[in-house]
Amino acid sequence: MPMTTYYEGYSKVLVSVDCIIFGFDEGELKVLIGKRKMDPGRDQWSLYGGFVADNESIDDAANRVLYQLTGIRNIYMRQVGAFGNVDRDPGERVISIAYYALINVNDYSSSLQEEHGLQWMPINGLPQMYSDHNTMVAKALKKMQGKISHEPISFNLLPKLFTLTQLQRLYEAVCGEKVDKRNFRKRIKDMDFIEKTELIDKTGSKRGASLYRFNKKAYNEDPNFKL
Repeated sequence: MPMTTYYEGYSKVLVSVDCIIFGFDEGELKVLIGKRKMDPGRDQWSLYGGFVADNESIDDAANRVLYQLTGIRNIYMRQVGAFGNVDRDPGERVISIAYYALINVNDYSSSLQEEHGLQWMPINGLPQMYSDHNTMVAKALKKMQGKISHEPISFNLLPKLFTLTQLQRLYEAVCGEKVDKRNFRKRIKDMDFIEKTELIDKTGSKRGASLYRFNKKAYNEDPNFKL
């Protein structure tokens, strides 16, 4: 983008994106974080992010960062909001746009995780992170909680085939409270787009549990989702 003198009398600020990547593993909602490899805040726990280039939108910047980090395209991603306290970054005046993303942990390459030095941390056991990153996570979780009962976002965190127990535990992990098993399953059975397959998961017991799948096409034809 060519430089002009239109705004030369005004102060300049840096714009960054920070990505809150959620995963569901071993019955817990987790966040992907790592130690900062740059100053300021070197070696502090942190979300993963980057600066917005002159030739890209903030959405494009977030997608770029997510792909660099995970190697996965078309990730479910939503904006959390802008974070711009004057003293939020001791290095420069930086305004950050936070995004949250949902991935299935099994789709994430362990080699990429090792390359970037990242760890899946339970959301209820997060350490104190750099700057306002803990606040970003808290606000992202609030947004997820507002959507999970009315939009089928939970299936982004699950494998393509899942048990109803997995779905219920994920819902409980996001909402932070237990739900009645009978009522939960009754609501599931009222949704034609959550389809029971003939496959059985026997990892939890000899009897096994039926595996289900989310039919996105059927949902799009009748997008009525309520848990």
